[in-house]
Amino acid sequence: MMASQDNPWSVPVVVLQIPETGLHRDITASAAEREAISALGDLRGVAEATASFDLKPFADGRVQVTGRVRAKVTQTCVVTLDPVDNVVDEPVDLTFLPPEQIRELADSVDDDGEPDPSDPPEAIERGIIDIGRVATDALYLGLDPYPRKPDAVFEPVVDRDDPDMNPFAALKALQQPADAAPPRKTKKD
Repeated sequence: MMASQDNPWSVPVVVLQIPETGLHRDITASAAEREAISALGDLRGVAEATASFDLKPFADGRVQVTGRVRAKVTQTCVVTLDPVDNVVDEPVDLTFLPPEQIRELADSVDDDGEPDPSDPPEAIERGIIDIGRVATDALYLGLDPYPRKPDAVFEPVVDRDDPDMNPFAALKALQQPADAAPPRKTKKD
């Protein structure tokens, strides 16, 4: 698997090469990968992105991936539109299953349609788990959805001198008869 536009940080792990005792991987995104993560996530920048994962295989074909993703990102303040630096520190705990087991799991859902309260398993694609993609997804999940500079305060701009700029102006316009012409403004207004 190579990095692509929709998968900017690709670090494939072949499931059959994971030892029975498990596998530990520390990964760091390159400058090009960070730039692609930034572009895909609509971020101003990603200064650093690292992940530490433990992959544990089970006899039934499952693989448990646990770990942590850390990143330093620059987002846009929702109030001032200025850059805001944030730190992402997101835990990861996912189960991967071969695709046929996921289909079996979907077929065995209770008749009442109640979803399983735990996270649904991910598919092992072509015998590979892409821990770079796992890290990217966790990074995006850990972003502040409403980044704000510490001192930023939203103050709406209101021109109180204009009588037509109040909450009741629209109601007043609705009360006028349909055939009546709207009042004209004079230069004084």
